[in-house]
This record gives sequence, structure tokens and C-alpha cells, in this order.
Amino acid sequence: MLQDWWKGWVSLAAAASVVACSQATPVAARSTSDAAPARGASGTDASASSAAARAFLATLSERQQSIAVHDFADDERTAWTYLPQGRAGLPLEAMNAAQRAAAFELLGTGLSERGTQLARGVVELEGTLRDVEKAAGSFWAFRRDPELYYLALFGAPRTPPWAWRFEGHHLSVNATALGPHGQIIAPLFVGANPARVPSGPRRGFRLLAAEEDLAFELLRMLDAPRRARAVIGATTPGDIVTGDDPVVRAMAFAGLPAADMTVDQQRQLRRLLEWYAGRMADAAATKQLQRIDEAGFGQLHFAWAGAQQPGAPHYYRVHGPTVLVEYDNSQDGANHIHTVWRDLENDFGGDLLRRHYASGPHPH
Repeated sequence: MLQDWWKGWVSLAAAASVVACSQATPVAARSTSDAAPARGASGTDASASSAAARAFLATLSERQQSIAVHDFADDERTAWTYLPQGRAGLPLEAMNAAQRAAAFELLGTGLSERGTQLARGVVELEGTLRDVEKAAGSFWAFRRDPELYYLALFGAPRTPPWAWRFEGHHLSVNATALGPHGQIIAPLFVGANPARVPSGPRRGFRLLAAEEDLAFELLRMLDAPRRARAVIGATTPGDIVTGDDPVVRAMAFAGLPAADMTVDQQRQLRRLLEWYAGRMADAAATKQLQRIDEAGFGQLHFAWAGAQQPGAPHYYRVHGPTVLVEYDNSQDGANHIHTVWRDLENDFGGDLLRRHYASGPHPH
């Protein structure tokens, strides 16, 4: 559900009250044991996240911890959004340099090096968007602030299950740590506005160039009969279909099955999928791709809507039994991209979380 961005100013006010406390005496964090890996997640990633989360908490004052940490059962844990609004957690503007460094260290346990740089790129692009909108005299420029990206923890890193989220406009990284069942990085949303910077010192820069170019390359590789099957609409849906829904609603497969592609087309589809998965930490990406293959790579469907050349609104998705990847570039004259990776079994823990609870009594 797309939440009303006006309610965000409530959490902004709360965050503002701790900006002056960012140099306060930190509270010590406790240790935790490493978790073992399991199918569908990465224990190595989970144990690294636990250590990084505890290190981050150790830099915070008690007041900051009260804002950054929430109950694992809090509905806010799954109330993710990619809109420019306040949200749960401690914003970058309320952190000192050491706290920011610790926050990005935690982010780096869920994302690959490329994924972490991509997330930093989203934050930087928010400043570019503000400059572009100011130059255009847009009323909305005041909402664009690279300091309003929030880190929230849900539960205690020493006691799985627990979770963390790094989120702001056009970025939502959701990690759920499940002890012996490892860690899931999903939903994972990345957007870019402008998709191509129109002016200024970064003119021509494209944060999500590969996500667009690889897909157009695949579309061009399809012969007429296969392309006709892949194209599901002459116009785009206007955004990713699933929006920021906490749970992906049932969606029929549409488009061209990978099983009906040529070998070269299948390879290109895999390149596209691996590029998206490569945003995650290596172990997490490997597990995701392994599950896709186990479910049957041939069952993936590639669907396209809208223009079949760059520069006009277009949309595509890759949908299989375990995964849904969506891309949309419809808004602002097709210069505003939204992308998301949804784990159809394990978003926010999902089936693995249920398995974790079934393994014995838990405090959550």
C-alpha cells in the first residue's frame, strides 16, 4: 500500500529531536553466536549482519536506540515504501560520522560491493533531483533530501529472528535474519529519478543503465513470433504492478516462457536476472539464483509493455515460481525508473520465518 507521505513528518519531528544527541555516550551492545546456513538464505551473511548491527548500536545513545530499534512483531517491519516521506528508524541527518560509517557497514552485509555503491548512488541522486527540480521551479524540490534515509532494526541482533531496513526515497533494503535459517534480502527496491540526468555537472549519468539496456537487448533478440508473445500491452501499467505491497498478490504468469526461448535468448535473460541478483551480497544472490534454477529456469516468464525503444514509457518483468523482478520507466517523460526484486516465498522471512518458528519456542 502506498502510504500518505504527509504522515512522514511525524517521524521527521521525532528524528529531529535526536540530531543534537548524535555525540552522546554510546550504549554497549551484546555478543551473539554465528548462524549456520540453510537453503534459501545465507548464514554467513546473517552472522556478519548481527556483528555489524551490534557495532552500529554501540555507537548510539539511548535516545537514538529508542528511535532506531523496534519490536520484530511491529507492523512497521513490513510497511516498506519507496516514497519521499519519513519512516521508522534513525535518519542519516541524526547520525555523526562514526554512526553513518557503521550504518553503511551494516548495509554492506546485505548488499554486494556493487549493490552498496548503487544504494549510495540513490542517496546522491536525491540531491541531484533536488537541484534539477529547484532549477525547474518545482514546488516538490523541498521533499528531496539525501539526509532522509533511515536505518531501522526490528528485534535484537543477538536473538533471531530480527531484521533491519535501510530505506528512503527510491531505496528499500529489507533484511531478515533467521538464525539457523540464514538471512533473506527481500524486498529489494531501487529507483532512479532522473533516470538520465538532464543537466548540470552529472549530465547524462544513468544510475540504472544496465537494467534498461540489458532488457532492451533481450527484446531486440526476440524474433517476431516470440516478441509478440512477450509483449503484454501497448501501454505500461504506470508503475511496478506490486507497488509497495507487503505481500505480493497472486499474479498469473504472462509473456514469453524461458523454455520457449533460444539458447542465446535464455543466456541474455539469465544475464539480466543475475544483474539484479548481484545487488545482494554474494551468498544471498547465489541462493536466490539456485532456488530459481531448482524451481525451473524454463518456468520464468519475460513480459514487456509499452514502447519498444528507449525514450518512451516502457515496463518489463521477470516472473517465476520463486521470484518477481519488476522494472518501470513511465513517469516524468520516461525518465524515472522503479525496480524491485520480490522473493515470492521468503519476502520479510516468509516461509523460512514460519519454518524458524516451527522449530521451537521463540520470544517473538
